[in-house]
Amino acid sequence: MPFLGKDWRSPGWSWTKTEHGWKRIIIYGHDVDRIHREIELACDDKENVFVEDICEVASVKRRKDLNNHNTKSQFVFRDKWIYVQKGSTKERHGYCTLGEALNRLDFSSAIHDLRRFNYVAKLFQLIARSQLTSLSGAAQKNYFNILEKIVQKVVEEHYNPRLVKELLQDLSTTLHSLTLHAGRCVLVGNVNVWLCRLDDILKWQRQLNHLHIPKQMCSGLLLSDLPLSTQNQILCKLSDACDIINLGQATPTLRILSESRTLWKRLCHFHFSDKQHSSRNLVLTKSDSVDWKLLYFTLQKRYPVKEQYGDTLHFCKHCSILFWKDRQLALLFKDCGHPCTANDPDGCLVPVSPQHFIELFRF
Repeated sequence: MPFLGKDWRSPGWSWTKTEHGWKRIIIYGHDVDRIHREIELACDDKENVFVEDICEVASVKRRKDLNNHNTKSQFVFRDKWIYVQKGSTKERHGYCTLGEALNRLDFSSAIHDLRRFNYVAKLFQLIARSQLTSLSGAAQKNYFNILEKIVQKVVEEHYNPRLVKELLQDLSTTLHSLTLHAGRCVLVGNVNVWLCRLDDILKWQRQLNHLHIPKQMCSGLLLSDLPLSTQNQILCKLSDACDIINLGQATPTLRILSESRTLWKRLCHFHFSDKQHSSRNLVLTKSDSVDWKLLYFTLQKRYPVKEQYGDTLHFCKHCSILFWKDRQLALLFKDCGHPCTANDPDGCLVPVSPQHFIELFRF
């Protein structure tokens, strides 16, 4: 009859008595069926009072094997928020890590929202550049699982392939540097696992490079059918220079509008007017002979451009909680997205950019 030790020497282990004393039972994968048969016989005879404990051990073993060997498994959390607190206090011990934030926050479903897709892709690009080695094994597994879903969404819906191509290129460069030069000392897991991930990245890059966006036959109103003033307003709403250049290649009319000096002047003031040194140059350049397009790309080499996203993560300064703000729930039920105790929850919220997200977990 098995002995289940509950003392400090054998917490939860199964033991059996032999001629030489008590021996611990080690359950392997091929022994699970045999244990189940023994449990069924014991249930029929109703002689083994430890049947429930043995069932619990077998089920825990199966769950552990599933989590260890199934690379697609992910942790599911009901709460879509997480505490971000540096250091330890009497009320809360430890601190939140970047890997824990990737596992707890709902990035897997956020990529299906067009307002959050660019935010998650940009965040993953920053992690690929500098923070990949700081992730735990579970966080790295979750990172590549979400990355695979990002590539699949681009292949199926043809949404923003340029950003994902840049993400894969930065990730490939980082992994080549770490696996070929640094070695396994800075990576969690076997080097062969990372080489397989490099093969997956190359496969994803080939899929995006051979991506063909079919032309959709539309019998309604086209962009070129709109008035020139409306087309010009559409161009003025774009904040990405690459999007303006690509849109200018669609029709000859849009090409003329995309080269407008007024358009590039607004773009320069939007991105670089708050920079201390660049604002001085923008004020001094009041002459009509200034090439604003050339000035934009000159300033872009020295200063980062502003980032715009449809939806971002929010940080509550009162509660120190990082979370996704669901706008529909906020409008219907006046729910701010996390258990806030402030009198004015909306006044304590701060939008978190991808770079700010990385800085929150630098200790």
